Amino acid sequence: MKVYSGKSVFGGVAIGKICVYKKTEQLVRREKITDVEAELARFEEARERAIEQLKGLYEKALKEVGEVNAAIFDVHQMMLEDEDYNESIRNIVGNQKVNVEYAVAQTSDNFAQMFASMDDDYMRERAADVKDISERLLTVLGENDFEKGMSDGVKGEGREAKEPVIIVADDLAPSETVQLDKDMVLSFVTVHGSLNSHTAILARTMAIPALIGTPLPLDETVDGKLGIVDGVDGTIYVEPDEETLAKMKEKQRGELEKKEMLQTLKGRETVTVDGQKLMLYANIGNIKDLATVMQNDAGGIGLFRSEFIYLESEHYPTEEEQFQIYKQVAETMAGKRVIIRTLDIGADKQCDYFEMEHEENPALGYRAIRICLTRPEVFKTQLRALLRASIYGKIAIMYPMITSMEEIKRIKEIVREVRKELDTEGLRYGEPEQGIMIETPAAALISDELATEVDFFSIGTNDLTQYTLAIDRQNTKLDEFYDAHHPAILKMIRMVVENAHGAGIWAGICGELGADESLTREFLAMGVDELSVSPGSVLPIRKIVLETNVQEYQARLR
Repeated sequence: MKVYSGKSVFGGVAIGKICVYKKTEQLVRREKITDVEAELARFEEARERAIEQLKGLYEKALKEVGEVNAAIFDVHQMMLEDEDYNESIRNIVGNQKVNVEYAVAQTSDNFAQMFASMDDDYMRERAADVKDISERLLTVLGENDFEKGMSDGVKGEGREAKEPVIIVADDLAPSETVQLDKDMVLSFVTVHGSLNSHTAILARTMAIPALIGTPLPLDETVDGKLGIVDGVDGTIYVEPDEETLAKMKEKQRGELEKKEMLQTLKGRETVTVDGQKLMLYANIGNIKDLATVMQNDAGGIGLFRSEFIYLESEHYPTEEEQFQIYKQVAETMAGKRVIIRTLDIGADKQCDYFEMEHEENPALGYRAIRICLTRPEVFKTQLRALLRASIYGKIAIMYPMITSMEEIKRIKEIVREVRKELDTEGLRYGEPEQGIMIETPAAALISDELATEVDFFSIGTNDLTQYTLAIDRQNTKLDEFYDAHHPAILKMIRMVVENAHGAGIWAGICGELGADESLTREFLAMGVDELSVSPGSVLPIRKIVLETNVQEYQARLR
């Protein structure tokens, strides 16, 4: 038996044969051509076919993993329509009189190298996307139907899986992950990849046990062998002994029973043994995610990431476009609270049409509320849509990246201006709750003052941890230093909750830490009023709450 450890992307236990997936090596030769026009026609035909494939992939992903996670295929379509990318290919073909395959490969290398050398994390990730779309073009040019090949099952090195398998690969591109026939995949394990990659996000949404950063060989020593992936412990066993196999089968049964048991918690009020109630909400990025919110019986939406409306658009979304989306969410949730975060563009979320200048440290730069307050015309458009939609349900508005009382006062001034505009135009609007995110140390430290100006707090633990520890949370080299349970973070959360209650408002958590089951009882003891988590975490958290006696837990801590 051989044992390899990696980082868990999604939990669960998978047992089955291992299939080493290797991309078909596409040997590209530089060949001289005589008919440039004919070669360029080949390129245009291949490009159109690749775009059609991506449209099909988008529709498939939309049904399986929601619009936010399917958006990568929209991005890839836009990249295939990018004039700089296409012009580079055409110029190489025309100027050097060479075959289009060589031009695509050369352009891919040049653009990937350019993106990889950039300081911005978001732009560095585009290097992988360039290689992905270029590989697709080369496949189409080689007359290999990539989409059909993947949908037939799981193929690696020309082999097709006849039974569900554990996929092992160096890495998996988003396009490859979403095309995997889920009935034929038990799990996947990669040697490379990051917890914040498109692939990791898709894996969590698809609920497939997965590991990344696992240093196992991609050869016959694992291919075809029996394997066990323990997504809980971040371990893969190759050719397990009988004792390990029996132990992991028992663990797998336990995981399945736990999932079945959780279904019985639907419809139950989220309240502790001693009567402390918790608002248990879900985080979403788009209206397409509403189905999973309903399936998991969330009590409301604690974080609607409105920036994805902007990221998925090629222009500033109009007031009417936004109004229709917010209205649909409010109506679908039928009176349950829907907290919509205002535009949080910047840092790792960039929109070309915002035309923002390059920043050396975007996480500390021009982002979120700072953009809204310096571009009031963009901010007002969103506020108008939100206020109008609020008469159709229980909408609350939440402002991100607050650091001062002055920012809140400026927000309130703009909101008053918007209300006057709507009054003048005779348009109806509601009076939604107004809250802020506590995600900077500055906001946490003056939360007693901020609490007097707003209706609620929502603690964004992702950024609060990053800024408090001075660690880039997307830098994998710093993983060993990144401690979301750091005493400073927990003390800040407790302080923020106490200051909120002191001013008579409620406080919740909408960051990743809210779904950390090891901290649920701690949060209850702190008096946290609300937890907003990924839809799949709602029922597991509810189970813990229902079994907790807060008073007894606090007594044990004394």
